[in-house]
Parts: sequence; C-alpha cells; structure tokens
Amino acid sequence: MSLLINIDVPDTASGERFYTAAFGLQIGRRFGKDFVELLGWESPVYLLAKNAGTVGAGGDLRRYERHWTPFHVDVVVGDVDAAVARAVAAGATLEAPAKNTPYGRIAMLADPFGHGLCLLQFNARGYDALLEG
Repeated sequence: MSLLINIDVPDTASGERFYTAAFGLQIGRRFGKDFVELLGWESPVYLLAKNAGTVGAGGDLRRYERHWTPFHVDVVVGDVDAAVARAVAAGATLEAPAKNTPYGRIAMLADPFGHGLCLLQFNARGYDALLEG
C-alpha cells in the first residue's frame, strides 16, 4: 500500500505558491491546469482545483474559509519555530503558537484555503514519551 495526499484548492496556482513557499515542495508533474503533483514529503501531494460551492464528499459543499475536519496533516519539521515563520510568511494563519509537549513541540495553523495543519518537532523520545508512566 501507499499513501497519497490530495488537497482541494480553489486554483492550483495559489496552492502551488503556498505549498512550495511554506514547505519547500517541488512541482513534480502537471496533469492539466487543475491537477498538480508536488514532491518533497514522504508521500506525494496532489493539488486539485475544485470551485467553492461544488459538492464534495458526503454531499457537503466545498468552502475555502476556515473549516473543521477530523482529518488533517501533521508536517514533521526539524525546527518548529522556523517552520511556523516560513508557513506564516507564505500565507498560513497561526492558530496556536508552538508549545512544548512530552513528545516535542507542536504548532497549529491553517493554510490559506481553510485546511488545518500542525507543525510538529519531535524530541528524542517522540510519541514513546506518551507510553511512560
């Protein structure tokens, strides 16, 4: 099995600008103007242009203001503070500044399209710290 990440955006050009600037992803392939592959993470990212107001999964209408979903992307980084600064400079909204946790540091953001994401910097113990006492 493998994992692909598909992210709906109102247009691929704005999605490309954000994800390449915020995370250093590179354009892999273009499948027309509304479907772009980005590379640089362990799984490829596909930006799919979908107009706001069109029907998405479960019959919900797509919207690109901030919305909640139980599924989001955690981006593991070496320096969460630097990654937050880069993402915000690229257009992300910082929703919860980086804080220390037993497993490292985490910050919560939203991309310019309303999708939530977290930036996570693991310490030496990582999630194993949650197994202790």
